[in-house]
Amino acid sequence: MSGKPSIENSFERTLFASRWLMAPMYLGLSVSLALLAVIFVKELAYYLPKVLELTADQAILAVLTLIDLSLAANLLLIVLFSGYENFVSKFDFDTGADRPGWMGKVDFSGLKMKLIASIVAISGIHLLKVFMSLGKGDPAHAASAETMQWMVIIHLTFVVSGVLLALMDWLTSKAKEH
Repeated sequence: MSGKPSIENSFERTLFASRWLMAPMYLGLSVSLALLAVIFVKELAYYLPKVLELTADQAILAVLTLIDLSLAANLLLIVLFSGYENFVSKFDFDTGADRPGWMGKVDFSGLKMKLIASIVAISGIHLLKVFMSLGKGDPAHAASAETMQWMVIIHLTFVVSGVLLALMDWLTSKAKEH
């Protein structure tokens, strides 16, 4: 026996078991991944019949939309797998050669960096789509100068946040070396 009082031991076991309260959330993220897949297919089905009618700019916007959705799905997978393995339980089954190389190796710091990198990429693609649509199409759907300004500010905030998070991780790793 550990020498701890029975109440403390029971309390700690209960706290440890509470990590399983996260499991339904990860199951919900799996459903969200399915939703993104349906939306991706819906977008693809929308653009495919029009492929011969699209201008170069419209084709780029269509591709950027699909890339945006796939990046969001990648982000969701990273959070789903890494979060589950870091905070709930390791995957116990043999996935063989199909197991992605990063699975089981992404700690909280790595997860944080992958998250911010994905968010910056998604934000950048969305901003590029808005910039490309300037002066084209329906003026009712055009972004105002104020909206554009806020979009750039928010994107730059994500970029600066990513750089600062990377700097903090670098400083932490240097501190651990000493």
